[in-house]
Amino acid sequence: MKPMDIERRSFEIIRQELGDRVLDPEYDLLIRRVIHTTADFDYVDNLAFSLHAVEQMKKAIQKGADVVTDTTMAMSGINKKILARFGGQAHCFVADEDVAREAKERGVTRSLVSMEKAARMDKPLIFAVGNAPTALFSICDLIREGKLSPEMVIGVPVGFVNVVEAKEELIRTAPHYIVARGRKGGSNVAAAIVNSVLYQLVTREE
Repeated sequence: MKPMDIERRSFEIIRQELGDRVLDPEYDLLIRRVIHTTADFDYVDNLAFSLHAVEQMKKAIQKGADVVTDTTMAMSGINKKILARFGGQAHCFVADEDVAREAKERGVTRSLVSMEKAARMDKPLIFAVGNAPTALFSICDLIREGKLSPEMVIGVPVGFVNVVEAKEELIRTAPHYIVARGRKGGSNVAAAIVNSVLYQLVTREE
């Protein structure tokens, strides 16, 4: 089977397994894309959205927002070609020398410092966090301090330590968010969410 045929068949199976379950039309394609990426139907219930989150993210991309990730894996998974059509770029600062040096000096994680570096960018920003809860805590602190006003924060880190707490803090703090509540998530989920919105802007997913 060709790649597009495999994807089409996957979405058909997802549609069948969802049965009579009706998803919110605004989030339907995004949820299905995450299920397609993970083969995990728990995301039907785990994903939480701020009011009109997908529409907010579409508008941000259309005005040239950049996407900042907490891992190179998430960044590599984002469709940068489509993002570039709207004037946006994808960034991951975790491996930057200045970030590593400052994190070591302060005794904090590189993920935390990389979010602070991103906050100094003079562009509308979408954050896609799939691994580090410290990145979410950093974003929350920056929002409270008035140093950051993100267009969207995708908070889907996976794991056991401070993961649930960081996601709930983000929901309380960020005006615009897409969060996978609980322990599940990952860089692949972060990239899938970004890609779902990008695809909706240029074509219609089956």
